[in-house]
Amino acid sequence: MSARGSGACGPAPPPATPSSGRLGAGREQRRARVVYVMGSGRSGSTVLGVTLGNCEGMFYAGELDTWLAHSGEPVLGGLERMRFWRSVREQMGDADALFGDDARRYVERASALLRPDRWRARRRLQPRYRRVTGDLYRAICEVSGEDYVVDTSHFPLRARELQAIPDVELHLIFLYRDPHSVVASFARLIRRQDVAERRLREVATNANLWVTTLLSLLVFARQPRSRRMVLHHEDFLADPEGVVADVLRRVGSPAAVPELGSLRTGLPLKGNRLIRLERIAVSGKAPRRPRRSRLTTIVQLPWTLAVRRLSPTLGRDAAVEGSAAGAARERA
Repeated sequence: MSARGSGACGPAPPPATPSSGRLGAGREQRRARVVYVMGSGRSGSTVLGVTLGNCEGMFYAGELDTWLAHSGEPVLGGLERMRFWRSVREQMGDADALFGDDARRYVERASALLRPDRWRARRRLQPRYRRVTGDLYRAICEVSGEDYVVDTSHFPLRARELQAIPDVELHLIFLYRDPHSVVASFARLIRRQDVAERRLREVATNANLWVTTLLSLLVFARQPRSRRMVLHHEDFLADPEGVVADVLRRVGSPAAVPELGSLRTGLPLKGNRLIRLERIAVSGKAPRRPRRSRLTTIVQLPWTLAVRRLSPTLGRDAAVEGSAAGAARERA
């Protein structure tokens, strides 16, 4: 993935300084193109983000919900990463007033909707949060020189806020993984003999997944069809090249699918342990079938059925369209 390039956001400027690098100073403000990956944690968003970030014109920024929480500093070190995010921060003007965890607590997390005592703080923060978030995407676009910012923050309520920002052209990917696999992933570090703890984790994960999927479905329904996509993690594992090609086509990017055998992890702000590696490889493989749980099956059944009805579906719809086109050519 290139940290420099050309595109809708214009050529990459030199590193900004506090005196001259404020976003929008002396130049026209531009609309940021954002590919936002929404859904549950442990659904494969980091590997998807890295893969998209290797496409020409795309910058994988990682989980940008942590930008305010960490005062604009990346979770990992590295000179190039630190320089990049320092340049982004220097373009952000008065964003310092929002630094801290308030944005996630009152605006982005689902718990903010379940706590009436947080509603007033949520309404108070929303206008400033939206302005700063829009500025952040434009700043990343300016510093990277790329056309699209890939944000894998997960939170559906963050996606809902992005829908309300006029300066953001939002392309929404609802990433859905088999709930049994999600529950198993969260319980992976708990020893098998700790039966009570594993059971408690299963209940807690199912509750969180239930709420997250419900909110994701509501946000997905609000998004214009031309800029929304549902992706089953298992489809990405089986055919990553086809899925990435479909994403690029649907967001209007002319880029080619990158070489999946050697992908640079780039300079994301935060992600899972994969971003600690310099390069990763992605290859198509049949996903492993997870162990089934009656609790998970019953609790998640309504949303499993609902997600199956969503469209357009990345990878699957492209295959159907390709088959239809081939059949039409044969008839001709």
